[in-house]
Amino acid sequence: MKHEVVAPSVGESVTEVSILKWAKPDGTVVKTGEMLLEVESDKATVEIIAEFDGQLKILKPAGERLPIGTLIATIDDSVKAAAGAPTPPPAKASAPSSPPSPAASFGSDKTPERTLSPAVQKTVTEKGLNPNDISGTGKHGMLTKGDVLTHLEGGGSKPASTQPGASAAPQKSGIPDRPGDRRVPMSMLRTKIAERLVFAQHSAAILTTFNEADMSAIMELRAKYKDSFKIKFGVSMGFMSFFVKASIEALKVVPEANASIDGHDTVYHDYFDVGVAVGTERGLVVPVVRGVDKLSIPQIEQGIGELALKARNGKLSIADMNGGTFTISNGGVYGSLLSTPILNPPQSSILGMHKIQDRPIVINGKIEARPMMYLALSYDHRLIDGKGAVTFLVTLKDFLENPKKLNLDFLGGL
Repeated sequence: MKHEVVAPSVGESVTEVSILKWAKPDGTVVKTGEMLLEVESDKATVEIIAEFDGQLKILKPAGERLPIGTLIATIDDSVKAAAGAPTPPPAKASAPSSPPSPAASFGSDKTPERTLSPAVQKTVTEKGLNPNDISGTGKHGMLTKGDVLTHLEGGGSKPASTQPGASAAPQKSGIPDRPGDRRVPMSMLRTKIAERLVFAQHSAAILTTFNEADMSAIMELRAKYKDSFKIKFGVSMGFMSFFVKASIEALKVVPEANASIDGHDTVYHDYFDVGVAVGTERGLVVPVVRGVDKLSIPQIEQGIGELALKARNGKLSIADMNGGTFTISNGGVYGSLLSTPILNPPQSSILGMHKIQDRPIVINGKIEARPMMYLALSYDHRLIDGKGAVTFLVTLKDFLENPKKLNLDFLGGL
């Protein structure tokens, strides 16, 4: 029997995916649990896992963009691996804190009373779900892991033809290519980034206010404790965790910077889920560290490190990037001295960190060289006035220059 492999549903509002690469060549005899390919949506990259033993027949090459549900390959279970061939180890279960990655949708000519694939069965069991409560988008209504993920997000699965959010393909300018020009299609992620940036510019009154901070105190802390910090917590003591903690204090003083505009309403968020911009080969992504006001600096560093690794490996899920209330972008890692970051809709503000550079500063009437960083807060002027922006930056500056005001209890054990 030939089992179909179709372009999976990877979340509500996603109408198409792009095949990044095939992990197995055409004609390979695969086993259940082996990775077949990676696909990319405009939100995340996910792995597609074989759910049957048999010979793989590839129908769609890498690089193609396909609507959800498109047939991309088949697995012929009448062709088995040679006797004595090694069997790949079963895929490891992800940690409870990590959301499940959507997997491929498989179907067959006969679907017995909604048989669940091993991956789907594992997910619904772990989450305590009733599969009969979830709409399936696979062949004959078969459930996919994407359907389960969408159900967990509260949206319910929808056929690709009725999903909202599909945007028309960008129009080409009509300018002919010249000798030496090289035309390369934008990835789905880069296309989505472009759409969101243009949307942000057209949907908000973006203004940027600047200040600067003397980073001496934090640099002294890092120099003193970085080695013991790394040994005890397994991560480096970076600058980002101090900025996250200081930003929370500033957001408490200026709550509209942690809010969103919805029509004629202002939605204030009484929690702090901070997005941290991470540069990857495929573009800029913003995974979210949740509940940072309840986390210590070591916990924040660990959370950022885990998300950054997933981002660079293309393993971020939609859940990793949804729902942030405030964003921090660190252009300083690339050497940027000053910038005006663009909002991450529907958030009302974003903080830009920059390169630390020695500059002459007057201290008690004397000129001294101090490690200074420019701070940039871009914000939606419809919601945040100049006074609020300045107050935010002054508060942030105070906590950065006096980090002992933050919770540094972890230093007692170093």
